[in-house]
Amino acid sequence: MTINEIADDMSQKAGSLDPLGKTLLFCLDDEEMLIDGTGDANVVSIVSGQEVEADCTVRMSLDTWGKLQRAEIKPFMAVASGKIKAKGDMSIAAKLKKLT
Repeated sequence: MTINEIADDMSQKAGSLDPLGKTLLFCLDDEEMLIDGTGDANVVSIVSGQEVEADCTVRMSLDTWGKLQRAEIKPFMAVASGKIKAKGDMSIAAKLKKLT
């Protein structure tokens, strides 16, 4: 999957959720995607190469992202094994399951 495909998919999923009230940055290898939930809706944008501050940052490989999408790994197990690292507001990171 390319970052554009991931962002399109994430946009659909995030759009169906109530606004997060915060920002969530996904770092997938060298690509970055921001979910800004501070407005009336969750807005997903690709921010690779930009300096972005977020309430929570989640880091994982594109391979791990794919495994989450295919339900080959559960988010809790990915965090426990170090495949996913989160920094910042963990209440936002907990919503990761709804976005995968």
